[in-house]
Amino acid sequence: MTEIQNRKGSHLRIVLEEDVLHSGTTLLENVHLLNESLPELSLGEIDTSCTFFGKRLSAPLMITGMTGGSGSSGELNCALAQAAASCGIAFSVGSQRVMLDHPETRPDFAVREFIPDGVLLANLGAAQARDYPPAAITELVEAIDADGLCLHLNPAQELAQREGDRDFRGLLEAIARLVDHFEGRVLVKEVGAGFSPRTLTMLCGAGVRYIDVAGAGGTSWTRVEGLRELERTGGPGAAPPLGEVFADWGLPTAVSVIAARRLCPKESCIVGSGGITTGLEAAKAIACGADLAGVARGALLAHARDGAAGLEAYLAAVISQLKAAMLLTASADLASLRQASRVYTGTLRDWLAAFHWLDEESI
Repeated sequence: MTEIQNRKGSHLRIVLEEDVLHSGTTLLENVHLLNESLPELSLGEIDTSCTFFGKRLSAPLMITGMTGGSGSSGELNCALAQAAASCGIAFSVGSQRVMLDHPETRPDFAVREFIPDGVLLANLGAAQARDYPPAAITELVEAIDADGLCLHLNPAQELAQREGDRDFRGLLEAIARLVDHFEGRVLVKEVGAGFSPRTLTMLCGAGVRYIDVAGAGGTSWTRVEGLRELERTGGPGAAPPLGEVFADWGLPTAVSVIAARRLCPKESCIVGSGGITTGLEAAKAIACGADLAGVARGALLAHARDGAAGLEAYLAAVISQLKAAMLLTASADLASLRQASRVYTGTLRDWLAAFHWLDEESI
């Protein structure tokens, strides 16, 4: 097994076994959707369908990338893809970095047969997108017959990782080059630290039209790396690991979603992820401006606990909860949900008021 596969395997194990959550929250609890007791709707007529990467989804959900070529990633990717297909939602594999040097790991990511008509995204770190030619990246996408490419940005996690990247120059240029190369079929995402207004403006200026904010409030990958470092060293040394010091780094999911909808072009597709585990949280993210919601750790835990059946049951429950939230806000479809009456309170309101680009009317 390669060093990358060992690392990805330890990532999954730590996420499943340890307390890896951000100490803060997504702030979606500060988003209050107003109850409509006269919705004049039937649950059966609620329309959760949407379009993503040119294909129709039954529900505005995506299982975001978690696996990266660990020993069990092939089996897990198959189960995740199959569940996504069954529920009519999108699926992104985890980082395919290992495939760049070890093409024999392709079967771990090649799951198109399990999601034949659905949205399947390839995945790679932006640093590798910078360091490899577009032809090599194209091979990764075509090798799994993906509909597009997910590029992840995770400087905080990389800094907390002993073997991680330290040079983040040239990433924006690389992203712009691949957006052009793939004719826009590129989703740029964080991994749990959210996107600031500055970063969002830079990405949109580079032509990115698919953005997954992956905000803080769920799994803290800096905390995961801090736990890995403690395992490696056998315990705390003279100073805590960098990953523990920065364990709560990032912008909450709700803040990043609202910022993205405010700052990105109208035609942009915003994915709200980071700590979303229920359909009500997904509904709040969409009401804040997301087009889709992303889930990760909840799906991983459901599969670990109850296998493929448990995974599908979990996703079905999330979709059912989303539909309930739509009915209770008198939202017949997703466009209506984005217009649903809501109030922002508490810490979220404080965050939003701190940004000069958000007027009081929006708060």
